[in-house]
Amino acid sequence: MATGAAGRVPASETSKAPDAPGSPADVPEAVPEAVRDALHWFALTAASANVVMQLARLPVGRGVAESKVDSGRIDKHPIKRTRTTLSYVALAWHGTDRERAMLRQEVNRSHRPVRSDASSPVRYNAFDRELQLWVAACLYRGTEDVLTALYGPLRPRVLDTLYRHASRFGTTLQVPADMWPADRAAFEEYWRASLDRLEMDEVTRAYLQGLAGMTFLPGPVRRTFGSFNQFVTMGFLPPEFRAELGLPWTGQDQARFDRLLRRAAVANRVMPRALRGFPWNLYLWDARRRIRKGRPLV
Repeated sequence: MATGAAGRVPASETSKAPDAPGSPADVPEAVPEAVRDALHWFALTAASANVVMQLARLPVGRGVAESKVDSGRIDKHPIKRTRTTLSYVALAWHGTDRERAMLRQEVNRSHRPVRSDASSPVRYNAFDRELQLWVAACLYRGTEDVLTALYGPLRPRVLDTLYRHASRFGTTLQVPADMWPADRAAFEEYWRASLDRLEMDEVTRAYLQGLAGMTFLPGPVRRTFGSFNQFVTMGFLPPEFRAELGLPWTGQDQARFDRLLRRAAVANRVMPRALRGFPWNLYLWDARRRIRKGRPLV
């Protein structure tokens, strides 16, 4: 989710935290450049894959597939749900302490009814901190994957900077800071262990296959974009998740996906900075406008 600046480590790397007190700007200038630029236009192509990764833990998948909060379901309100999700990522990454506290309150309100009942074969609770940690971990892993796809392996210091900042994906929920793995080595251990807990059932697999193919959207939109969205979703998924999802993927598909990544990298090099940050900069602006006007974020 980053732009070309992510391959460098700026001198400001040890400067003040991004949520220092004061009136919010887009991002304070003292924030490391790799962090400022880490939400990237190309990340949108990987968005469905990241949702599949998050929901590949069965309690998370069931919690979303069975949710009675219709306003938050992408299969029933795709525009609103997309705005909510992208605004969360933008504000969790760039927001001040106050902004993120307000976001947390609204997410808590929407999560409160999301819990299993006596009829559910899988136990889940949207306030489960361990499951929230998994969701945050997937968001970080997706950020790193998009960066690597566009720029190749990044410098360890850049990845360390991004990793520390990515704890916000969890702490903007209920994940305490000390639950976030201490460093990238600890994160890799956590990630490898978590892969053993991947599981989809017929309900979550059908839901996620529909998400990949955009089957919930009107016919003209689905026919225009559904096949491409399924293709890039499968391309961005690590093999373990791809196997759980159960959609076909061939060597020819992989070669085609690799060509797409190369073309995206070329296009990225000539894009103006503001365009590389779109639409995250727009959703960040909109979220702050909603806060100023007292309008709901979720």
